[in-house]
Amino acid sequence: MADPQRSRRTFGPVVLLGLASAALAAVAGTKPWLEVEPPGGECPTVPGVDYAALELGSPLAGALSLVVLAAWGVVLVSRGRFRRAVAALAVVASAGYLVTAIEAYSSLKDSARREAVEAGAAPWRDCSAVSVWMNNDWWPAALLAGVLCVTAAVAAVVLVPSWPEMGSKYDAPAGARATGEARPTDAPESNIDIWKALDEGRDPTA
Repeated sequence: MADPQRSRRTFGPVVLLGLASAALAAVAGTKPWLEVEPPGGECPTVPGVDYAALELGSPLAGALSLVVLAAWGVVLVSRGRFRRAVAALAVVASAGYLVTAIEAYSSLKDSARREAVEAGAAPWRDCSAVSVWMNNDWWPAALLAGVLCVTAAVAAVVLVPSWPEMGSKYDAPAGARATGEARPTDAPESNIDIWKALDEGRDPTA
């Protein structure tokens, strides 16, 4: 049986890992994952082709990273089964982000070469369209962020039942009335009662 105190101590580290990895995923997901250079060797370049515009990122990865980041925010302020369900949503979004980053290795390269050909960057059959490679900074960062996001989200699903929850004092005050709490019989309920209390020398706010 897991030690409850030990499980509670995992709350801070796991949440920090989740937030940090989601933030890294969000930044990396908005950067180009691909770098493109003009054709080399004997292949002539075509004037007017913007090779930098062929550098691609992944809008889907950016959107999924925001879902993960929002899910961690909800995990911090929610309780019970809903909290665990949100953690499970973070697992799904994190896994989707990681798969998107892995799949980008082939799909983004193909897209860049196809766009280069359409732009006229390789009008000769024997010339390669462009030199294409995955970015040395942001694409590996996206892969790392995806792995960390999945790890933190899975840990949250497992450990969240033993984590501390926001106290009920932060709930709406209507909850107290629903419990059938008795109100003092001498509590003023209208402006007239307040004035009467003042006339009798009593404190209406007591």
